[in-house]
Amino acid sequence: MTGQTSTYVGIDVSKGRLDVAIGEQGEFWNVANDEKGIAKLVERMKEVQPELIVLESTGGLELPVMAELYASQVPVALVNPGRVREFARSIGLLAKTDKLDARLLARFAEAVKPPVTHLPDEQEQHLIALVTRRRQLIEMLVAEQNRLNTVRHSLRVNLEQHITWLRQALAHLDQEIQQFIHQSPIWKDKGDLLQSVPGVGPVTACTLLAELPELGRLDRKKIAALVGVAPFNDDSGHRRGKRRVKGGRSSVRSVLYMAALSASKFNPVLSLFYKRLIQHGKEKKVALTACMRKLLTFLNAIIRDQQRWNPSLKHFAS
Repeated sequence: MTGQTSTYVGIDVSKGRLDVAIGEQGEFWNVANDEKGIAKLVERMKEVQPELIVLESTGGLELPVMAELYASQVPVALVNPGRVREFARSIGLLAKTDKLDARLLARFAEAVKPPVTHLPDEQEQHLIALVTRRRQLIEMLVAEQNRLNTVRHSLRVNLEQHITWLRQALAHLDQEIQQFIHQSPIWKDKGDLLQSVPGVGPVTACTLLAELPELGRLDRKKIAALVGVAPFNDDSGHRRGKRRVKGGRSSVRSVLYMAALSASKFNPVLSLFYKRLIQHGKEKKVALTACMRKLLTFLNAIIRDQQRWNPSLKHFAS
């Protein structure tokens, strides 16, 4: 391998292999996606000293190499595959091979320069696992409850027993999450700060702590875009389309929606903000999305400044 001037690297991750490209025209090679192959890749990246490495989220296959690169203090960003495919379409790249994908990721890294990904520590990973399991239980519970309307009478008892079990499991898991947070002074303090905002309860706080570790570390525009509540323009020529939100972290957005729904009724600042938008002709859904974005801004400032909710402060004013 010869040295290259480009310092942007793309890695296409598959189950058995890592395809690596330095720049759009530079080196290309691959290694096995196992302990030995990852170790070889990390050593090479230490030599290259890239400004940024970009990988796509691939359902967990990327985690071992992400962890090793992160531990070696090599700057790496994990990005949503949808963003990369949109970028590919924008530059007219429709073909798809492992080599082309790695090149594309390197080009994406240089053009977009996504922020370096913060990798959770052991405590954060455990909390993420608990919150993820809670979401799975809720999805199963909702599905089983919906089946009550169509299940045969002979199977109804079995279904009701399963629903009871799921509710008990959910209650037990909620208790476990709360105990875990209260065992750590740092987690407890952050959770208390978040829940000081009217409309934010334990579930929202836990989800934010687990799945949005960037909270308090980014500015309001970047955190809104990361979650997926930042509106994007849809204008062309004289046409002015509706601004829409898209992408982001759906699990965080879901709990933020419920919190904003509550806050639009009981939070004095957000309630006034919501009513003002409705009076100016905004649709309820649009107004609620704006409340989600504003609530996220509040929460971001609270964690950044380590300051409880106080509507009299300037950055909480409507």
